[in-house]
Amino acid sequence: MSAFVTPTMRRRLREGVHAAGREVLAIYRRPFAVETKADDSPLTEADLAAHHALLALLEAVAPGVPVLSEESEALPFATRRGWRRYWLVDPLDGTKEFIRKSDEFTLNVALVEEGVPVFGIVHAPVLGVSWYGQAGQGARRWEGGQERAIRVRALPDPERTPWRVVGSRSHGREALAGFCRRLPPHELVTRGSSLKLCLVAEGTADLYPRFGPTCEWDTAAAQAVVTAAGGEVLDMRTLSPLRCNRQASLLNPSFIVCGVRDRRWEAALAACLPSAAD
Repeated sequence: MSAFVTPTMRRRLREGVHAAGREVLAIYRRPFAVETKADDSPLTEADLAAHHALLALLEAVAPGVPVLSEESEALPFATRRGWRRYWLVDPLDGTKEFIRKSDEFTLNVALVEEGVPVFGIVHAPVLGVSWYGQAGQGARRWEGGQERAIRVRALPDPERTPWRVVGSRSHGREALAGFCRRLPPHELVTRGSSLKLCLVAEGTADLYPRFGPTCEWDTAAAQAVVTAAGGEVLDMRTLSPLRCNRQASLLNPSFIVCGVRDRRWEAALAACLPSAAD
């Protein structure tokens, strides 16, 4: 259990992330310019506004704790590898969703200790919903000034209640279809950003397989929510939990988010993954 984030800190973090979300929302509701970063991914003024707001928040709440944000300058692994504890931030997860006005984008803040996301907030400004979780403290959903505890659900009997699988709109569609063909009866829904992990955390989805590239800042906050809610975020090949800051690259392997492990989806996953020799 991580005791670093106190109840007072959780409140300040939630309020600060919501304030950053209001800045993002104001930009979302008016015309805005879109630039292209060196890796060909889009960048808007909302990404930068949230980045600066969240950096200021984290410095105020926890002075001296390092912060790694998607919009920060690249830091060498030689620097990062010495961090026992740090904040990992995606100021605007789902920039493409933001640009296409789908409403499905989030602000993500995670605390990582020894490579493990132990606390996370995921805030969806348009939806007016936040999810947060902390190791040993459980996970909660906040909406309209009210909050409630959330937990992953037990896998239902698929012949009576089809499993609910959530997938990406933009990435890995062919691999996702191959996985789903091997599953028991299920329904597939698509969502943007880290909302997909949060649906598993709150028990409204059972599985989220991610075939395709993501970075650690895309997943860390929601991973903390999922694990606090009793679920897991697992490397597809090894079925071991995702870890952060273990190598120079910040790219995640393909992964699956689940509430419960089950031989049926594990077999479907193994059958659709290319062999290591491929």
